Amino acid sequence: MARRLVALLGAAIAASGVITAMTVTAAVAGTSAEVLDAMQRDLGISAGEAAARLSDEDRAAKTDRLLRKKLSHGYGGSWYDPAKAKLVVAVTGEAAAQTARADGAEAVVVSRTEARLDALKSELDNRSKASPRTVAGWYVDVPSNKIVLLSRGEALGAAHSFVAASGVPADAVSVVASTESPRPLIDVVGGNAYYIGAGTRCSIGFSVTDGFVTAGHCGNTGASTSQPTGQFVGSSFPGNDYAYVRVAAGNTPIGAVNNYSGGRVAVAGSQDAPVNSSICRSGSTTGWRCGTIQARNSSVTYPQGTVSGLIRTSACAEPGDSGGSAISGSQAQGVTSGGSGNCSSGGTTYFQPVNEILQTYGLTLVTDGGGNPPGGCDDSENTYNGNLSSGGNAIQPGGGSYTTTTSGAHLGCLAGPSGTDFDLYLQKLNGSTWTSVASGTTPQASETVTYNGTAGTYRWRVHAYSGSGAYTLGTTTP
Repeated sequence: MARRLVALLGAAIAASGVITAMTVTAAVAGTSAEVLDAMQRDLGISAGEAAARLSDEDRAAKTDRLLRKKLSHGYGGSWYDPAKAKLVVAVTGEAAAQTARADGAEAVVVSRTEARLDALKSELDNRSKASPRTVAGWYVDVPSNKIVLLSRGEALGAAHSFVAASGVPADAVSVVASTESPRPLIDVVGGNAYYIGAGTRCSIGFSVTDGFVTAGHCGNTGASTSQPTGQFVGSSFPGNDYAYVRVAAGNTPIGAVNNYSGGRVAVAGSQDAPVNSSICRSGSTTGWRCGTIQARNSSVTYPQGTVSGLIRTSACAEPGDSGGSAISGSQAQGVTSGGSGNCSSGGTTYFQPVNEILQTYGLTLVTDGGGNPPGGCDDSENTYNGNLSSGGNAIQPGGGSYTTTTSGAHLGCLAGPSGTDFDLYLQKLNGSTWTSVASGTTPQASETVTYNGTAGTYRWRVHAYSGSGAYTLGTTTP
């Protein structure tokens, strides 16, 4: 089997060294010592507290994924409570609350579902062009079960008028005085950067199969890049703030981000982390910085227009960090869009969710290939067993396929016999043809695959590249 050699991507990840292995102090598979160090520095906690928090947040993310499916229309959103080290789930009735508590979460009864909050926020998004200049942005605040709208200055009348004109009920919006003045983070800096056109520089986000994703305000579709050489295949800003750059032959995307300490942090997947989870970002101006997720589905108004659906965080950033990576533990979260403040006095930074970029352009995130997928083998929703002779193939589930009606993460964890080389492929049905959309093909007996895909029909193919014996395949679907 042809194996791709892993090489440096020019300025895509400019630091020397190798991907840092998980240390014995890391509580979540795939988490590096650099993540723990940065959390200690920026969150003001000890090494043990950082490791414990990551472990608790990992458990909370698994519980959240389970309850989203169980509660369905009664789900009002969730957040991580660091004081109680557990997930809090908002629900619209006592029956749903009992379900959440039975699965280990704390439940809070609210009047609006997450879907209703998102719909109300969309009404504001639809009127973003009429937003007053004093309005810095707005976002869904799950703990308060409202939309929070940020307005500069003490006079908030224009903000209230904007809400009233949108038709959104006044009791569903909290207008808050704010000093934020968000702007895209583009300015020229050194470090791990790439260049656009005649010299504009931004930071690389996450590697995909033939390139990388970054912020849309960094370049328009068709713009050329250097270090690495490439071209913007797609770009959207404002409204969204994402872009996809395809790199030229000779550049090799790898599943890691620069930790600005002489090494790299491995990327294992892109499972969304709950509100209040820790998040760290990498950029060419301020390096590696951490904070917490304050909200998802946040809208922010830049001078160029409003961008919606962003992740709002307390991690600091400065001009030149635009497009850079944001990661929770080993899970990719988003690319840097813009923010307020700086890394001396602190600030707010917004990120474009990476899964939306992957789904919009049909891209596959490049991961380091190590560790269990989000949720882990032991937590897989489905388990399949089989036996293969060398060179043989097996299709799961049960020789057939499965269909999902929603977008999300497909997770596969294959454990083959010791001393063999078993590979794993995720295939999607396109018309009458099965196309491999993700794979794990290391020279090992075990493989992991994480793929963020759209609705459709899928199947898993297990291949015994060399050696024979029994295997176990664990899978989780959106």
